Amino acid sequence: LDAYQVAHVRSYPGAAGTVINNLMALGVGKIVPISMIGDDGEGYELRQALQKMPSVVLENLVLTAERRTPTYTKPMLCRAGALPRELNRFDIKNRQPLPGVVETKILELLTATWPAFDVLLVLDQVSEPDCGVVTARVRDRLAELGERDPAKIVIVDSRERVALFRNAWLKPNERECLRSAGLTEDVAEAMRCLSRRAGKPIICTRSERGMLVIESDTSEAIEVPAYPVSGAIDSVGAGDSSSAAMACALASGTGLVEAAAFGNLIASITIQQIGTTGTASPDLIRRRWRALG
Repeated sequence: LDAYQVAHVRSYPGAAGTVINNLMALGVGKIVPISMIGDDGEGYELRQALQKMPSVVLENLVLTAERRTPTYTKPMLCRAGALPRELNRFDIKNRQPLPGVVETKILELLTATWPAFDVLLVLDQVSEPDCGVVTARVRDRLAELGERDPAKIVIVDSRERVALFRNAWLKPNERECLRSAGLTEDVAEAMRCLSRRAGKPIICTRSERGMLVIESDTSEAIEVPAYPVSGAIDSVGAGDSSSAAMACALASGTGLVEAAAFGNLIASITIQQIGTTGTASPDLIRRRWRALG
């Protein structure tokens, strides 16, 4: 078999790490991730990357030899005179339930750290049930804490289980929203259904059509349009960058519609950064805003 020669390797924190990168770029002063890292080479590289971020507090990352650090490897074929081409991705992830001792530690850290959060972003991106850090027990604890402290802003992005969260703001995409509500069309009605279950606002992302938002299950859906983008785009990480932007906006006291518009603005910047999960600094955001004016 041909031996493909690796000329360069770039390592980036992904998933929650993408949100952290965007929060850092936006100037957030203190970021406290709660998660699990495997005691392996990928985990070592992840810790190295996070240690370079002065705003990130690492004491709530659980190191365990019982799990692999989930890693997506994206080979890029580079040839002279041609744009890089992405090849088949290699996914390293855990396909067995989270060990009970690790799950219990996550629950303890979540409960202890909860009072200090301005906004909590929950990323549930592992498709297999209970194989990531957001297990059924963690969902239940989040619901309990949210009921006890209803003013706390908790924004959930869940690939497969968005309908199972309670007392939290939900941020599904259009497909996730319809599927979770058991509908095939009428996204607004699906959002109201999810809001009725969760008891909180819903933000539905719709790619180039921006977002739909509702405040409650009795509200009309409000369309928040996307910002125009021309040229090549790379949408990987766009949802994470908009989540980080919305968290910053809501923590600063804006309303839901304004926060969604800010999320769309940041996403319009990050999708133009090809081959990487992009970020947007305040200066870049101001330039983009002035250009749109």
